[in-house]
Amino acid sequence: MRWDVDLGGDTADDSNVIHHPDGTVRIRDNGLGPASAGTGRAQASAVLAVRHLDHGVNRVVADVEAELPMGTWVAVDVRGRTGSGPWTEWREAGSGAPAELPRTITSVQARLFLQGGPGGANPTVRGLRLTAYSESTDRPGTAAAAPYTARVFATREGLVGHTTANGHVIRPDDHFVALPSRRGLSPKGSDEYSVRVCGPARCETAPVWDVGPWNTHDDHWNPSSVRETFKDLPRGMPEAQAAYEDGYNGGHDGFGREVLNPAGIDLADGTFYGVGLDDNGWVTVTYLWTGDTVGATLFRRPPCGPTC
Repeated sequence: MRWDVDLGGDTADDSNVIHHPDGTVRIRDNGLGPASAGTGRAQASAVLAVRHLDHGVNRVVADVEAELPMGTWVAVDVRGRTGSGPWTEWREAGSGAPAELPRTITSVQARLFLQGGPGGANPTVRGLRLTAYSESTDRPGTAAAAPYTARVFATREGLVGHTTANGHVIRPDDHFVALPSRRGLSPKGSDEYSVRVCGPARCETAPVWDVGPWNTHDDHWNPSSVRETFKDLPRGMPEAQAAYEDGYNGGHDGFGREVLNPAGIDLADGTFYGVGLDDNGWVTVTYLWTGDTVGATLFRRPPCGPTC
């Protein structure tokens, strides 16, 4: 099944993009970008309309028509679900590299990511065509009866006033986390992908609203068979931790920077202090979307309007 995705108009899930009347999508403000990805360049994202299919699929190919000045890039993530069930993780899709979804789905949603280049160079997306199909596989599903849990090192994000990867402007005493992969990034203002963080004093459930620390393609909560990068590391081991403790990758992150701590999660100030941390330290993290059922959210921020 193949279709052209409607690039449409602005939605509440968009971040720093502008949809032009001619149907193109560009970065709205090249002075804005994510708080913790570490690229130093403007980024933007657009969550596009859901497409309901008449049969189940588990592979999606994305063909993008785009103008890419030097130093810019565009990526397409897709996810799926059946009926009103939970969404799969986001998986990056390309023309020669289909997204392999962890289970058969009947609804597909795409998300565009745009990154600017030096001197304010701005990519332009002119069209997006998706092709969805089913392919038999012997690989077992990644979902389990209980969501996956790991012990990871947490750092305080801070950065009040900066913008996260999903477009949220960070506020004092904020409650959210950053993980080093877009695969578990919630749309702006939503808790579709959340973690339960347990620190020295208490536990809190918080949404994933940013990408980092250190890496941006390190979904360390996934088994090696589906992990996007660093597939030789055991499940639950962030690349930064392996680099810091064991000299993995020469002691560097995916950008080539020297890793100065083993962090696998960033906590916004409200979550950081809320779980009982007063300095960076170890926490237990449960990745709630990785199980068969979605865990109940224990913390919900009061509505804060369009500035969230």
